[in-house]
Amino acid sequence: MQEYIDFLSRHPMLSAAWVGLLGAWVFTMAKSSFSKVKNVAAQEAVRMINKEDAVVVDVRGEDEFRKGHIANAIHLPLAEIKNNQLSTLEKHKDAPIIVVCNAGVSSVQAAQMLVSAGFGQVFSLQGGMTDWKSANLLVVRKKR
Repeated sequence: MQEYIDFLSRHPMLSAAWVGLLGAWVFTMAKSSFSKVKNVAAQEAVRMINKEDAVVVDVRGEDEFRKGHIANAIHLPLAEIKNNQLSTLEKHKDAPIIVVCNAGVSSVQAAQMLVSAGFGQVFSLQGGMTDWKSANLLVVRKKR
């Protein structure tokens, strides 16, 4: 035990960094375990789309959506979700909803807003379209 105390006293900056990282990791784990939004991997999303009739909501911009998106995805930009313009999703309120973005970051934010708006089963695609394409899953393009 004395070795730990000596290390801490000789390296206060390094010790503070480790404590900060540990605190951030614990906070992130606690937040994700209590969050109503769960991340799903691409393969799990495919299963949900096929077996549970999950609805895919793409929150990327129009240009990104046009370049390639998941088949039958509903395009609903993040700005519209922030403005509570959810009329296109109202009929899917009880269905599982998988929110997709480029890398899986803004989809979590959008998914949390959907949960706040009263949607029951909301998921975020882990890794977003980047992981979807890496898994060689179907991507369709919108015709101009």
